[in-house]
Parts: sequence; structure tokens; C-alpha cells
Amino acid sequence: MAKNYYEILGVDKKASKEDIKKQFRKLAHKYHPDKQGGDEAKFKEISEAYQTLSDDKKRSEYDMYGRAFAGGGNPGAGQGGFSGFGAEGFDFSNFAGGQGFEFDLGDIFGDIFGGNRGRQKRGRDISVDIQISFVESIFGVERKILINKVGTCENCSGSGGEKGSKLKTCATCNGKGKIHETRRSFLGAVSVNKICDSCHGKGEMPEQICNICKGDGVRKKSEEIQIQVPAGIESGEMIRMSGRGEAVPGGQTGDLYIKVYVEAHKNWRREGSDLRMDLNVKLTDALLGADYNIKTIEGDNLKIKIPAGISFGEILRVKEKGVPIDNKHRGNLLIRVVINTPQKLTKKAQKLIEDLKEEGV
Repeated sequence: MAKNYYEILGVDKKASKEDIKKQFRKLAHKYHPDKQGGDEAKFKEISEAYQTLSDDKKRSEYDMYGRAFAGGGNPGAGQGGFSGFGAEGFDFSNFAGGQGFEFDLGDIFGDIFGGNRGRQKRGRDISVDIQISFVESIFGVERKILINKVGTCENCSGSGGEKGSKLKTCATCNGKGKIHETRRSFLGAVSVNKICDSCHGKGEMPEQICNICKGDGVRKKSEEIQIQVPAGIESGEMIRMSGRGEAVPGGQTGDLYIKVYVEAHKNWRREGSDLRMDLNVKLTDALLGADYNIKTIEGDNLKIKIPAGISFGEILRVKEKGVPIDNKHRGNLLIRVVINTPQKLTKKAQKLIEDLKEEGV
């Protein structure tokens, strides 16, 4: 029974070439026998499927006949004229030494075989946590943190050479910045281009290496970093500082990610761009009305008018006293009225309340 190459790769019959390539790369990483947990038989099977479905002509023939033909028939290749495919599936003999066949599978196998394929190296990203007060989260704050990381050598500014040292052509790559390697596996000779480890892709090397970083251009060090926490940040949000992560020789520096945690406040709570607070009001003030002084988030005094007859839980809104939205606008301050009911009454107070009751209040 013919194999279903689409099922083997886990793609739809209408899948594009790019989708097929992506899926093959994913499965190749998973099943390559040189990797832990790999499966050589499964790897051969998905390679067979990819060899057919990635070729327009073979795919068309496969869709029509159920198998891939090679140019309309090969009498010496068995029934149906298959070339490179035997009764047991994909035949690797052409790739493994016998005919010295060499091919370059590009970015599909670059990572599998360990080559960096000429791509620029990138340093690790770093993630740190900081804690700020509620008020600082509303108006923003500057913080300084000390990080131990691999950073650019300050003595040579990342060049790897002593100050004033002249540059010479790298003897390893002859100034190309890349080296070509041919590695053998059961697939055959795999051609890989990788960045030169000696000059880190620059093609040149200093005649006298830096005595601090020993020519790497980077070194382990402590670095103080100033962080600008923006106004209005919420707890759990992340700040990204591009290029402030770890450095690598001849490559791009990673990024620094700062996760911000905001301390809770005893008086204020945040709801989007609004601030909420509770205001305790005496029963008599709720009945008759009164003026109350409160502290704003900035620490200023603000007079609040309690209207007569206000109910428990009613919200008083003060505009533009909430969280900054931009340079000109802020959210609102929402004040929830909490009416304090006395637990004990004097005889006089009790008599007054009874009189109110008689009045139907």
C-alpha cells in the first residue's frame, strides 16, 4: 500500500511549499537520529515524503499516481520506473558515500548539524523583576539596577584588540568572515557555511589582543542600568530595553526585560485610568450634607462636598485626578461613600432617632 506523504508530514493536501518546508523542518528537528530521542526510521520516512512533496513535478505525479516518478520511467529502477526510491521507500545509497553526492539542505539542517549558517550570533536576553510603590506606578519613576552579565569589554570597546592595535586578515577564513564545512552523516555529505570562530565574522583580527577580554571583545562584569518606568504602568507589565542584555563576540547584544510589580495601596485602587477610594462619612453628614477634606494621590488637599441625603455606596466623581493617560489628560478619581452607622446610641440620640421614625424618616 502506497504511503500517504501528506499524513506522514501532517499537512493538508492543499498545503503550500512553504508550509511543507516548515513542517518538515519541525519534524526533522524532532526525529533526527543525532539528537536525543531521535528516530532514524521516522526521519527517513519524513525525508522521503519531503523529497517528493517539495518538488512540483514529483508532487504532481504523486497526486496523480500515488507514487513519485522520475522523468517518465526508468527501466532499471524497478516497476513504475522509480529513481532513488526502492520498494522500502527512500533510498539513501546515492547520498552516503558511494557516488560522493554532495548537497546543501540550507536552513533546514543548519541547526541540526550545529552550524550557525552565517547568521549573526545574538546574545542572551535577560529578565529581571522590580517592585515599585503604587504612587510610583501612577506617575513613573527612575530606578537603577545592578546586573551581572556578559557585556562589551570597556577596554577594547568590543574590538578584541588593544588600543591602537592594527588589524590583520584572519588566517582561518582568509578574510571572508565565513568558513565552509562539509560534514558526513547517513544522509551523505552535508555542506554548511558558518561564521568564522576566530574573527567572529569580521574577516580581520587585531595584531595584539586585548589583555582584559583576551580577544573576545566581551567579558563577565557587573553593570548598573538606569530604568525609566513609565507613568501609568500596571503590575505585571514588562519593559523591554533593546540591546541591554548579554553580548556575544562579533554578534548582536540581547535585550533586557524588566517585569514590574506594583505594591498595593491601603487607600487607592486602580481601575484602568481611574482611581477608586472609599470615604467614611458620618450618618448625620450623610443626612444633612457636609464638606470633607481628602488627600489626592499627589498628596494635595482636596475638598469634597457630600450632598444631603446621599446613600451608602454612591460614587462621587472628581475629573482629572486619576491615572495619567497622556501629557494632557488623566482619568477620574472615584470616591465611594461609606456611611458609618453608630454601634451604640446615647439616650438623647436614641430619642432623636425615634422622633425621626415617627416623622417617617
